[in-house]
Amino acid sequence: MLWLKKISRGLAAPVLLITIWQAVCQAGWVSPQALPSPYLVGLKWIEYLLPGQTYDPATQTWWVWLQSSELLRDASGSLWRVILGFMLGFVLALPLGLVMGANARLREFANPLIQVLRPIPPIAYIPLAILWFGLGNPPAIFLIALGAFFPVLMNTIAGVSQVDSIYLRAARNLGASHTRIFIKVILPAAMPFILSGVRIGIGTAFLVVIVAEMIAVNNGLGYRILEAREYFWTDKIIAGMLSIGLIGLAIDLAMDKLNRHLLRWHRGM
Repeated sequence: MLWLKKISRGLAAPVLLITIWQAVCQAGWVSPQALPSPYLVGLKWIEYLLPGQTYDPATQTWWVWLQSSELLRDASGSLWRVILGFMLGFVLALPLGLVMGANARLREFANPLIQVLRPIPPIAYIPLAILWFGLGNPPAIFLIALGAFFPVLMNTIAGVSQVDSIYLRAARNLGASHTRIFIKVILPAAMPFILSGVRIGIGTAFLVVIVAEMIAVNNGLGYRILEAREYFWTDKIIAGMLSIGLIGLAIDLAMDKLNRHLLRWHRGM
């Protein structure tokens, strides 16, 4: 019953918002073209989700049939770019953050450059990305990797550099080697920071992919929203936005479960 109470509390705010939204639309206070009602948006979302052809087991598999759904095609394209771009940014940021966090001299040397580059939003790199990589997936993946790189890097540096010196001295006094100290003491102590960076990095990657798809590629959720804007399909724009929100919520919940599992040893988890 506890989980039911949690779900009820979580749904209270969205249900209230949808109720107010529907009431405002039914009262005629806004133009249906500017803000369609939740009912119309729901119908468009279902139409966006449903496969565009009838399932025929004699000629196609269920997966091919599902792939005829425009929403599933767009969502899978966006998720593929997010995963690939995030993994690229993560693989580059994690070892660099570990080394910089453990080496104060290297951190002091590289920190000014990082602090200059970090505030520049990935969107600002769009002209350069298109110039360097052309159109298609490569510039989008580059921008996503860039968006995921700095959150993982900065959180990893913070986690490693803030390890309590008491743990390090205790490990040295017990005769642990530098490698063993790094694996058994520094890395576990920094893990909460690293996982926080991963969670932020994935969220940033998903934001960047939507913008990148509006400019550099011809499929995905971002592209579909831009297409709907061109034809002034407001209901499809909002349906696409809700799809992004639902996928983002699912990713965040999955990351929260992963964090709780990996940090179950940590105090308070």
